[in-house]
Amino acid sequence: MPAGSTDSTLTVVLVKAGKTKIRYPAALASDDGTRVTVRAPWAAPGVRDFGFVRFEPGDVFTEHYWRNAWFAVKEVRTGAGELKGWYCDVTRPAVLRDGELVVEDLDLDLWVSADRSEILRLDEDEFAASGLAGRDPEAAEAAAAALDELERLARSPEGLTPLLT
Repeated sequence: MPAGSTDSTLTVVLVKAGKTKIRYPAALASDDGTRVTVRAPWAAPGVRDFGFVRFEPGDVFTEHYWRNAWFAVKEVRTGAGELKGWYCDVTRPAVLRDGELVVEDLDLDLWVSADRSEILRLDEDEFAASGLAGRDPEAAEAAAAALDELERLARSPEGLTPLLT
């Protein structure tokens, strides 16, 4: 798919620990050769209540994936367009091939509420338990650095906006 192309649908494939976690169709919004942006409705069945945010049918995700960065940023809005916030996944760099955008989830996450009053580091215990640091220390270091960078950006005056524009 050429850089800049915006007229197709692709399948997002999230992989965790070598197994497909979820796959779902998404509309390609843009691809500049480095960042791929897609839009998709909430893909999991039913409601997922994390305590700090609820993802539910009707929510729309604008998802930004990088081929050269260790994270993905997902802007979450209600079906009516109200911003809920940004869910950031620490991942290996994304790979787009044969109509599939493949992303390996590395357990670490960051939630940033719409008003930025909540910036929460998530799943650090899962990351530690994953054994990645022992299997692939360079990847573990890149993942930890990505989470730190996302948090730094989220807490900056501009927030995540510079990443997404």
